[in-house]
Amino acid sequence: MHWILKYSQTFITTPSFRNFTIQFDFMRIFTVLTLFILLTSCYEKERNCTDFKTGTFSFTYVIDGTEKTGKFVRTEEYNIDYYENKVDSASIRWINDCEFIQTKINPKSKSEEKAIHMKILNTTQDSYTFEYSLAVPPTNKKKRVEKGTAFKTD
Repeated sequence: MHWILKYSQTFITTPSFRNFTIQFDFMRIFTVLTLFILLTSCYEKERNCTDFKTGTFSFTYVIDGTEKTGKFVRTEEYNIDYYENKVDSASIRWINDCEFIQTKINPKSKSEEKAIHMKILNTTQDSYTFEYSLAVPPTNKKKRVEKGTAFKTD
């Protein structure tokens, strides 16, 4: 009888101990995850967009596997691109300090008539990372977003 009592006590207490261990592990993981999320969510990338509203900039792009360098000059109202011995002009309408809509002044095709939405994502002392997409994407296609980096040269 003593043996049965001892066996039943072990049987009863063991699952309880396991539950405590599982709950303790869960609480430890939950606490670590919460701290990680809190610490990383407080980090904000630098965005001094007003430093890059006007000026002369350079950027690299790839065409047919060849990396090339382009240049553009931006004023408050215009963007003038210089690439592959061509000059292209666009008007600019600023939405806020970090975003603007760019529309070509003399489009040569239907695709060039479409406005482009540019957004500065983060900045450094002499460069900024941006993303761009069509301002009004086609309804039957997924929105295509491209990224790039521009370097201020003046």
